[in-house]
Amino acid sequence: MTDPHTSAPGHLPFFITAPGDTDVLMIIAAVVLVGSVLLAGVLFLRIHSLPERLAHKGQKLQFELVAVLCLLALFTHIHLFWVAALLLAFIDLPDFLSPLNRIARASEKLAGVPPPPEPPPPGDEAVPSPGPTGA
Repeated sequence: MTDPHTSAPGHLPFFITAPGDTDVLMIIAAVVLVGSVLLAGVLFLRIHSLPERLAHKGQKLQFELVAVLCLLALFTHIHLFWVAALLLAFIDLPDFLSPLNRIARASEKLAGVPPPPEPPPPGDEAVPSPGPTGA
C-alpha cells in the first residue's frame, strides 16, 4: 500500500479507497439506485392499473372504457383521463340494453314479425342425416 499524500490528514474516512481498490460505497449506491428505480416503476404501474383492476369485476363495456382511459392517461400524461377512469370504475353502470331488447321483442310480437331463430347451444352441432339409401 502506498503512503498517503503529505497534506492528507492522518485518519481518512472509511469511504475513501486506495488507488486500485474496489469502491464499495459506489457499488452499494449503484445497487440502491437501480433497486429504487425498479421499485418506483413497479409502484407507478401498479397504481396506474388500479382502475382496471377495480372495473374487472364489472360489466365488459365499463371495463373496456376504463382500460381505454387508462391507456390514454399512460401515453398522453393527461391525469384527468386516469381520474375519470377511477371514477368510472367505482360507479355501477345501469343495464340499459336488457329493457330495450325486451321492448323491441314485444314490439315485433305485436307487429306480427316472426322472432329470429335462436342459435343452437355451443357444442351441439347438427349432424346431417344420411340420405335415403336406394338399395
